[in-house]
Amino acid sequence: MKRSIKVFAPATVANVVCGFDVLGFAVNEPGDEVIMRLTDKPGVSLLKITGDEGRLPLDPDKNTVSAIAKHYLQHIGQPNAGIEIELHKKMPIGSGLGSSSASTVAGLFAINTLFDNQLSNKELIPFAMKGEELACGYGHADNVAPALMGGFVLIRSYSPLDIISLPFPAELYAAIVYPEVDVPTKDARQMIRSKVYLKDAVTQWGNVAGLVSGLFMNDYELIGRSMTDVLVEPTRAILIPDFYVLRAMAMETGAIGFGISGSGPSVFALTRDKETAKKITQNLQQHLKSLSINSLAFVSEVNKKGPVVLD
Repeated sequence: MKRSIKVFAPATVANVVCGFDVLGFAVNEPGDEVIMRLTDKPGVSLLKITGDEGRLPLDPDKNTVSAIAKHYLQHIGQPNAGIEIELHKKMPIGSGLGSSSASTVAGLFAINTLFDNQLSNKELIPFAMKGEELACGYGHADNVAPALMGGFVLIRSYSPLDIISLPFPAELYAAIVYPEVDVPTKDARQMIRSKVYLKDAVTQWGNVAGLVSGLFMNDYELIGRSMTDVLVEPTRAILIPDFYVLRAMAMETGAIGFGISGSGPSVFALTRDKETAKKITQNLQQHLKSLSINSLAFVSEVNKKGPVVLD
């Protein structure tokens, strides 16, 4: 049995425009790292956190990484095992890129590996969902499922939980831009209307089905015209500076489709190649700079592996 492990878990793009809480995909960067060690001292301790500017709790019951590690140990019948954890945030908090998910998944994958992989990555999803509940008040799976499984993921049902890995075009790239403005996930969720018109629901169902079909068929045009959201995006777009200008710029530069990543403020475009993705991020960052808004950009293939052991 290993005594120490270092794990990376990827950021994710949840919703993929039309699939609120049911679609998501993983990217190669950014992500988070967790170092975990077995010790002879009983209990789970969180030794340090870096890269969070002091925003995350060190209390092992309040931090998602350590709290879910405790939950995992209870499940496998090792509640008194000794664990020391370091969390190294390599991605912005509150970016809409699954920051809490990446931390939780890295920790879960680490502890499961240390204890001889008693559960599959798919079986770890309910544990990771508890981490999301701790972080933002709701245990959704559209970040943690792709972070654990890699690729594109569909959550067909939450009760019972039914997770499906989807195929996707091998050449697909994501262009991601994070404008450094504050959009807390809890606040963004509260803005969503609780009732929708049937005609809007029908439109949304058609787009989700179209997007999934497009991924199966490698049909870029179908993927693109399905990336339309009539339920959530119209409200959340208000929180993102010049959202519709950014979308128009991305589409003019060759994006297949464009939307908000998770609850925002990050936005993303899907493209057929890396060069187009790079051009889109450059153009969007330049526009945000003209608005005196700093931003970070990431260009990535769809991550196929999920979490990985670094050493």
